[in-house]
Amino acid sequence: MTELTEVTTEENIAEKARIGAPSIPGLTEEGETLAPAQTAASPLGGDAAKAHSHGGGYGIPDSSRAGRLTSYRLEDFPAVKGTEEEWRFTPLKRLGGLHKDALDGAAPAVVVEAPEQVRVETVGRDDARIGSAGIPEDRVSANAWAQFAEATVVTIPSGIALDERVLVTLTGAGLAAAAQHVVIVAEKGARGVVVLQHVGAAIVSENVEIVLEDGADLTVVTLQEWTDESVHASSQQVKIGRDAHIKHIVVSLGGSLVRMTPTARFAAPGGQAELFGLYFADAGQHLEQRTYVDHAQPNCVSNVLYKGALQGKDARTVWVGDVLIQKQAEGTDSYEKNQNLILTDGGRADSVPNLEIETGLIEGAGHASATGRFDDEHLFYLMARGIPEDVARRLVVRGFLNEIIQKIGVASIEEHLTEAVERELDAGEN
Repeated sequence: MTELTEVTTEENIAEKARIGAPSIPGLTEEGETLAPAQTAASPLGGDAAKAHSHGGGYGIPDSSRAGRLTSYRLEDFPAVKGTEEEWRFTPLKRLGGLHKDALDGAAPAVVVEAPEQVRVETVGRDDARIGSAGIPEDRVSANAWAQFAEATVVTIPSGIALDERVLVTLTGAGLAAAAQHVVIVAEKGARGVVVLQHVGAAIVSENVEIVLEDGADLTVVTLQEWTDESVHASSQQVKIGRDAHIKHIVVSLGGSLVRMTPTARFAAPGGQAELFGLYFADAGQHLEQRTYVDHAQPNCVSNVLYKGALQGKDARTVWVGDVLIQKQAEGTDSYEKNQNLILTDGGRADSVPNLEIETGLIEGAGHASATGRFDDEHLFYLMARGIPEDVARRLVVRGFLNEIIQKIGVASIEEHLTEAVERELDAGEN
């Protein structure tokens, strides 16, 4: 009979150090099972679901993030009650019926300004590129998927490096609930910047698909500058090819209720994803962000940084950040952080970072969250040098949010957003 020898934790750590493997308490090289086992009758969401007919309506609600229901079919999603994990922070009464009503209003008008190398197309629902980046992950997204009439497809051709940004302006057509669909494709080795600018008045559920082929390098900036009565729910799904790089930046300033759900999925090794966000909520505004990074491939890198400011009575912000490092995603390097600055009484910021790790063989993973008021030491430092308190406060806010603005890399957009932040600060002083 073979004698079994107990190996101590210290011996395990020493062995990992000898072979150069990272050590994470509570995890082994085999990983930790965080989701129910996958079966032929009920596979998990994501790629497993897409292997079946139109997503199949599979998934295990409120389990591991990997098990979240995904489907192209609206009927696969139960009615939203508001108690579900993905809806518990959202005031459904203010959602404009996007989760339950027919979306038969006119979609925001689309105007694209782009260099001549860029292909811009309006296509029907049967276009092969529709559905290439992801599957709806909630009922609002599925409702829009079921009801959009046509999609705008913007393609940066293979090997093209754009010197000018592509500007996609989406102008609301009124307050009848509508559905919108946009597809952005960066072909192999392409480089460029695409800006989605949302303006006007609208109640709209939007699906944005972003596909990066191998070696592509793409920056996508999505600006929400709606009128005060507007409602906007946007699912933005990114599929990242081998050695491709995405910089995705969300800026939410206008609208009554804005709910952004960016998702980044690695389809091959070597990819990089940077997800940045800036939001500034005034009195009565609800600005919600839910990010998800799915590390399903080895040797990929992700960095998530969202910053928000709040001022006025009942100003409300929500950030929920999910990062999943799957068992096969060895060599992952991931970090996510959210920071909120509350400028006046009466605001509320919810911040929930979530990190699931199924393998210990990673470069690193971490998360952080902080919400608070002005740093008194910063204010004292500035005021001690003769700067009035109101000016000092504005300087602190500018510096806090400018970290996100300067990551855009397009001077005209950065200047536009700096001016927009100044207007937000002016409104808070009136």
